[in-house]
Amino acid sequence: MVDGGVKGSIVCTASVTASKGTDEVLDYTMSKHAVLDGIRVNCVSPSVLGTPLSCAIFETDTEGVEKKFSSSSNLKGLALKVNHVADAVLFLASNESAFVSGHNLAVDGAHRPC
Repeated sequence: MVDGGVKGSIVCTASVTASKGTDEVLDYTMSKHAVLDGIRVNCVSPSVLGTPLSCAIFETDTEGVEKKFSSSSNLKGLALKVNHVADAVLFLASNESAFVSGHNLAVDGAHRPC
């Protein structure tokens, strides 16, 4: 982007665990450096999603993972689905978020520890 002189947006996928505290603040540092070149850097942090990896770890299918973790969401009656994460990424990549940078968008239904 910098070499091409193109402004743009980078959306990274992190995890809600990234917000739990660490000695390193790589996403913040990356976003600050990118801002100098007019590139926005954000990330989405979904809670547990019914992916092939999580299904294997919990030895269940997508619906089983959703059922297990929907109880840890404050948004009752909903389960995190791939389209929820995709919609958040699309927002951060769009011009509708043109003045948003260095943000970690939690897509977790106000997740509380299990």
